[in-house]
Amino acid sequence: MNLKPSTLQAIDEVITHYPEKRSATLPLLHLIQEDIGHIPDEAIPWIATKLGLQPINVYEVITFYPMFRRKPIGRRHIKVCRTLSCALLGGYKTCAAFEQEFNTQLGEVSPDGEVTVEFVECLASCGTAPVVLIDDDLHEKVDVAKAKQLSAQIKAEAAQRR
Repeated sequence: MNLKPSTLQAIDEVITHYPEKRSATLPLLHLIQEDIGHIPDEAIPWIATKLGLQPINVYEVITFYPMFRRKPIGRRHIKVCRTLSCALLGGYKTCAAFEQEFNTQLGEVSPDGEVTVEFVECLASCGTAPVVLIDDDLHEKVDVAKAKQLSAQIKAEAAQRR
């Protein structure tokens, strides 16, 4: 697995914080995902060997927690809340607007590699539904018009990088 030297160093250091190596599973998964952008298949046996576990023990952690990604995502990550408040106030239409704007399907990378749109459970802002998390920025009351506006911003930023 091709990890940065700083990531490898952080992994070795994190393991020392736990009396039982297996307790470092979550931190190692986070470090690898921060470095690579997702958890590749080869990470599972690698972590298992590092922590003295069976690969299934690592796999079950990855598949239990929704924050871990098994495949690459776009440069920008758009998460649309689908919980009740957001759904009732138009979250599904908001999500469809992002899919249309970027010509993509849920969970897939847009053709230009710029975004991945996902439906997620509660983003903890029910009073300002529907809410969208773009990378680490929360956007409130995102109707279809605001989704198109946010999409235009993302496209403009992408064009500036090119």
